Order: sequence, then structure tokens, then C-alpha cells
Amino acid sequence: MSFNSKGSSSRKRPDDPFDFETQVEKGEISPAKQEQRARNVLLHQLARSSKSTHQLRLILEKREIQTDVAEAVLTRFTEVGLIDDLEFARTLVSSRRKIGGKSASVIRRELAQKGICSEIADAVLSDITHEDECALALSLAERRIRQLERFEPEVRRRRLMGYLLRKGFNSSAVSQAVRQAEASL
Repeated sequence: MSFNSKGSSSRKRPDDPFDFETQVEKGEISPAKQEQRARNVLLHQLARSSKSTHQLRLILEKREIQTDVAEAVLTRFTEVGLIDDLEFARTLVSSRRKIGGKSASVIRRELAQKGICSEIADAVLSDITHEDECALALSLAERRIRQLERFEPEVRRRRLMGYLLRKGFNSSAVSQAVRQAEASL
């Protein structure tokens, strides 16, 4: 017998009347109850944080909601505006740029991982210009170089370049930002 994070037993009882998965397998759960459960799961997830349609589909699949029921509920939530992949992508781009200081290429990868189609990603990221990328890289470099002042110039330069490259900026933006940040010292 094993225990979950809440300290209760995770052993399933074969005759447990509250075991949803077993009831679904036996056909004891009506489609209406499954639909209500899917709605509850989606509302709970969306109350916690914004999610893409793909992420929500995976959650419903994990909860063993039948595919046709899940798709119907997802479609309805999209129709009424509770699920909006375009708005989700806009919010994600804004927060990753402002809070995380991430480049467009890193954000594009993250959007793809979250199931956002390339057309939406292109539309949302189209506003970010090369100048915006360079300005963000410079801002991050100026902030970071203050933390690296105690190091030798070559070590400082190497660490600063690595930091910006890990944020996903291209080499031209990185070298320009490092030069300008070092000049400001």
C-alpha cells in the first residue's frame, strides 16, 4: 500500500462506488454526468490559471473523460469565450517579455509546447521587432552586469553572453547588448 501527498492510501478498492474511472469503464456514468464532470474540471483549471485548448484537452484525457464529451465541452467553452487561444498567447507573450525577459524564439517554443498553432504564434509575435529584441537584451545586460562587476572583464563578458544566449537572444543582439553594457560601466 502506498500513500499520496495528502497521507491517504492510494490503493483502489474494486467495489468503491465513488471511483469515477471504474464507473466509466463499466458504463455506469451517463454522458450527462461525464459532461458535468468535464465542465467542473475545466472551470477549476481555468480558475487556477489561463490555459490553452490543448492543455485542457490533455487534462480531460488524463481525467478519463470520453473524447466526444470532452470535445463538446471544449467547443462550448470556446464559443462562450472561456477558452481563447489567441488571448492566452497574447498574455503569455506579454508576461514572458516583461517578467521573464525572454526572446521571441524562446516564447515561440513555449507556445508550441502549450499547443498553440503556428498561425496564432506568428500573429502574436509579429509585433516584436529586432529593435525590441535588442532593447530588451540591453536592459537585461545592464541589470545583470552590475551583479558581475566583481569578476575580471573576460569572465564578466563570458557570463553575460551566456546569460543572454540562454534567454534566447541571437548572437548579434547579444554582442551589441554586451558592448553597450560594458561601455556603461
